[in-house]
Amino acid sequence: MNQKESARMTPQKNLREYIARLVILFLGLVVAHLGVTLFILSSLGADPFNVLIQGLRKLAAVPFPAVTHGMVHMAVCFLIILVLLVVDKSYIKAGTLVCMFCGGPIIDFFTWALGGLHIEESALPGKVAALVAGCIILAFGMTIVIRSEAGTGPNDLVAVVISDKLKKRFGIVRVLVDFCFILVGFVLGGTFGVGTIICAFLVGPVADFFMPVSEKIVKRCLKIIQ
Repeated sequence: MNQKESARMTPQKNLREYIARLVILFLGLVVAHLGVTLFILSSLGADPFNVLIQGLRKLAAVPFPAVTHGMVHMAVCFLIILVLLVVDKSYIKAGTLVCMFCGGPIIDFFTWALGGLHIEESALPGKVAALVAGCIILAFGMTIVIRSEAGTGPNDLVAVVISDKLKKRFGIVRVLVDFCFILVGFVLGGTFGVGTIICAFLVGPVADFFMPVSEKIVKRCLKIIQ
């Protein structure tokens, strides 16, 4: 193959890799929101960002009773993206928009699909198991999204930007950001429980643990595709 033919194939290869990264991001997003849904269904509390969403949903339900959790999730993500466009637009990628449009509907879907398990009606050990599983699944899915390098969920992106700017570990910053979400969400009337505090302390550090693992998984997937 001559140099000219090789150069002509490069854009195709780049496009294939870019699409692959978006697919990996979407799969990570699905996994992360499965974890989020398990948190919510455990009835021991919701993950911090969704405490905020639940509080805002209660406010939105006054003039708009039919508003869903997913709708509010999408609206808040859109507002976060607008703020980050002002702070540093280089962090906003196509995958960020995928997360914004798909995150809420995925939660709505899993809430419906897993509703038949009646996790909220199970004994305490079952609820705790759902909570812990939700934490691990959320953290793993979140790191897959981040390591895809195709974009990041807007709520996770807040912690990513702050950790980059301050040069601090993502896990530590994530804990602080989560507590801010909890505080605002609780004031607005979001569901708050012991699971929320557990999530705030665990998700960031567990994500730090999964980061190198997820990076290897993403690289291996890209190598197979190429």
